[in-house]
Amino acid sequence: MRRIDPALLVVMGGVSAALHVGKLPPALPVLQQALGVSLLQAGFLLSLVQLAGMSLGLAVGLAADGLGLKRTMVAGLTILSAASLLGGWAADPYSLMLLRAVEGFGFLLASMPAPGLIRRLVDPTRMSRTLGLWGAYMPFGTAVALVGGPPVIAAVGWHGWWWLLAAMSSVAALWLAVALPRDVVSSPSAARGGWTLRLRLTLSAGGPSLVALAFAVYSAQWLAVIGFLPSMYSQAGLAPALVGVATGFAAAVNMVGNIASGRLLHQGARPERLLYAGFTAMAVGGFLAFAPVTAALDPVYAAAMRYGAVLLFSSVGGLIPGTLFSLAVRLAPGEGTISTTVGWMQQWSAAGQLAGPPLVAWVATRAGGWQWSWVVTCGCALAGLGLAFLLRRVEARALTSGT
Repeated sequence: MRRIDPALLVVMGGVSAALHVGKLPPALPVLQQALGVSLLQAGFLLSLVQLAGMSLGLAVGLAADGLGLKRTMVAGLTILSAASLLGGWAADPYSLMLLRAVEGFGFLLASMPAPGLIRRLVDPTRMSRTLGLWGAYMPFGTAVALVGGPPVIAAVGWHGWWWLLAAMSSVAALWLAVALPRDVVSSPSAARGGWTLRLRLTLSAGGPSLVALAFAVYSAQWLAVIGFLPSMYSQAGLAPALVGVATGFAAAVNMVGNIASGRLLHQGARPERLLYAGFTAMAVGGFLAFAPVTAALDPVYAAAMRYGAVLLFSSVGGLIPGTLFSLAVRLAPGEGTISTTVGWMQQWSAAGQLAGPPLVAWVATRAGGWQWSWVVTCGCALAGLGLAFLLRRVEARALTSGT
């Protein structure tokens, strides 16, 4: 029997973690009835999974080399499993919020070490393509959860859905623990003596912070749009099964951009051009999806146009994360700062995901509908275009200096 590529196992572990981020949107309509979850509480439930990443991403990145990247990822999947198991017994929105925050800590531990692990497991010629594949872990896991969630919830309830994903994370943790090679861990004295230097190098370099901010404005709008699609379509009267398929497909097409970014970078495409394309598509797609520009059209054509805009938003926007993961590895100020750089990026990505859904929910609540949500998405996209321009200058300086 042929042995599975260890780098692919890392991606599969990330997908297992991403399922927990994507498990909530298909359950929101049920949770609103069963636990009395309000729209604003739903926004926080969507984003609280990123609380740990927002507050601890840099710290975990600094500690990962001392803890061991494999050990960190396995521990994260184990925590996700335990929190999801307990979450299935939650009886009120606040208990569920607390456990979502714990899941966020597990998600951070499970996802943050992956780029560093991939760098160790693959040769340099496969780096861009494999990191592009890793960039697809979130949309793939989210899509599987969005499509698979409704039938599972209909069969066993939202409690069973939580428990099923807890079991899957346990299996992933065990598989990675057995199949991945042993960690290459720095000595304790070296880890203690070097973390301040790694921190200073990472925060003083322009590249890591620009990459982190770009990921924040990307993730804020992507999670807000994909996370609330099931609620929007349910309010429009679509059947739950159709809602799951439509939303799952919208999340899944994000993989196209992620995988394409790795291939295009491998072929010599300029990173800033991929970022320009991704953020422009998100601006246009977000505007057409939410602004009342289709009011004069036949309702069927208007719905098709809005859904097509969401697909544009997600698919071409998928060029962004794969490109940013590659830039994070390339612009890290040294070999020993890759995990720290990725942790810093994860921290800002989580901040964006924590802020995006509640902000969109707040705008929708004040406006009495979703018609002004494009203001949030377009604002994020414009900020992303500005950051892409600055990244072009930083990378040009790095290439000139030979770093």
